[in-house]
Amino acid sequence: MIKVLLVDDQELVRSGLRRILRRKDGFAVVGECADGSEVASAVAADRPDVVVMDLRMKHVDGIEATRRLQAADDAPPVLVLTTFDDDQLLSGALRAGASGFLLKDSPAEDVIRAVRSLAAGEACLDPAVTGRVLTAYRSSSPAPEVAVDELTSREHDVLVLIGRGLSNSEIAAELGISEVTVKSHVGRIFVKLDLRDRAAAIVYAFDHRIVRPR
Repeated sequence: MIKVLLVDDQELVRSGLRRILRRKDGFAVVGECADGSEVASAVAADRPDVVVMDLRMKHVDGIEATRRLQAADDAPPVLVLTTFDDDQLLSGALRAGASGFLLKDSPAEDVIRAVRSLAAGEACLDPAVTGRVLTAYRSSSPAPEVAVDELTSREHDVLVLIGRGLSNSEIAAELGISEVTVKSHVGRIFVKLDLRDRAAAIVYAFDHRIVRPR
């Protein structure tokens, strides 16, 4: 059972997410917050596997709430929900440590897939806005000094597939290797490129034209 904390100042949005993330599909909504100021205490009390976070809230917004949360060593991954006009906010959320973002009008299947991906230690960046978000991210974040040519050819192949949004199991099937081997490659990629997580690896892949937005 994947435990989820919902953070949104609109009850209607939280109600819709509760209907999507159903117990019969393997989810348990263990808590809800109407503002980012409530997140830290809710995480401590409910121990969610994934936090689904709105960006625009009255007192403490989703970026600051994500930043505070990710300062802890055992923080759960954050999936940000957004609208089409939030490019700057989304780039800020990535810098704050969010592991993925998704449009609020996405199909229920995409929400389910995204939450499962984050619970499995993967990332989920909505392709509908990834290109624009990375433009905003690039304008306010210095480019990493490390070079992609530090990677082996196999690590490069894995980074390409990470950038395309594939999970470890999908990468394993694509390359004809075991999932354990994929995890080993991913770990080395993170170390060599000084990347925090899978979301940062996706950003790196787009930023260095290893993959291109569709």
